[in-house]
Amino acid sequence: MEALFTSTVVVALAEIGDKTQLLAIVLATRFKRPWPIVAGILVATLANHFLAALVGEQAASFLDGRWFRYLVAASFIVMAGWTLIPDSIEEDEGSRPSRFGPFLATTIAFFLVEMGDKTQLATIALGARFQSVVPVMAGTTLGMMIANVPAVFLGHEIIKRVPLGVVRVIAALLFLAIGLWLLARTAGWI
Repeated sequence: MEALFTSTVVVALAEIGDKTQLLAIVLATRFKRPWPIVAGILVATLANHFLAALVGEQAASFLDGRWFRYLVAASFIVMAGWTLIPDSIEEDEGSRPSRFGPFLATTIAFFLVEMGDKTQLATIALGARFQSVVPVMAGTTLGMMIANVPAVFLGHEIIKRVPLGVVRVIAALLFLAIGLWLLARTAGWI
């Protein structure tokens, strides 16, 4: 249950203002069909985060040791800094015509854009931390949906009303707290 809850909260906060959330807004504005876009986000995230959580779990089982736990803790601390850097997407990405419908375009775009993204790397770290693929994947997918479904339906209104800078700071502090807690636990301080 801890893996599911932590994964949900971490990714939901980290996703706010992320390039995939901006992509969701662009796709919603472009296609004006929210349900296929939501379905595409779900499918892409399940696939991407399953693989990321699996990589994290496998890495943890192969690299189990104190130094690896320090590396996982450090990855959360690095994520804290990365979360403070705003993402953007190219303006002209949304103006190119698509040969795919909204579901397929969203699925492909989200899967590819999520590669190497901070939420994917957080999923790898969470998979390594909890060594449990399904709860981590379910939690990170739920977090992505919590952040992106409102973006699809409300689009630009969210950007006008949500202070993204404040949310980024809260997300960064959460990553930092998890990293410091893991560091203290690994070092035997707690």
